[in-house]
Amino acid sequence: MAGSVEKVREIAERVAQSSGLELVDLDLLGAGKARMLRIYIDKPGGVTHEDCAHYSREVGTIFDVEDAVPGSTYTLEVSSPGLDRKLSKPEEFQRFVGSLVKLMTRDPVNGNRHFEGRLKGFHDGHLSLELIGRKQSKKHQAVEAGTEIEIALSNVEKANLVPEL
Repeated sequence: MAGSVEKVREIAERVAQSSGLELVDLDLLGAGKARMLRIYIDKPGGVTHEDCAHYSREVGTIFDVEDAVPGSTYTLEVSSPGLDRKLSKPEEFQRFVGSLVKLMTRDPVNGNRHFEGRLKGFHDGHLSLELIGRKQSKKHQAVEAGTEIEIALSNVEKANLVPEL
């Protein structure tokens, strides 16, 4: 099954590149008739509904011709990663320098695992974050606004952009 998912990912990546898009993420979820293949695509300036529809037709046809998706039936869903998109690859952290992010680390940094702040830079596998202030709570230590910390990307368990309106 893992080999099948890799084939699906390779096809999805190839179609995205040929369409001038970026494959952000791909999930094959569920079992039996309730299976869903969810693909997230993006491009500079954001993707449109038409981009998603065109990509869905193109990649779906290739999946069917190559019988790439394991099992019989599945639902294909193609969408943008959204304003609160997940960040995981080094290129994504580099691309979104200057943006507001929320992240959770695997191991505590300065006694905390949850951080929110402006991504100031990304170099040599480490990100610099200028934290927004936070009062002390039962779960979190107090953090002074403007404090800068450095976190190894390998220590980041989960990271998302925070929409700024």
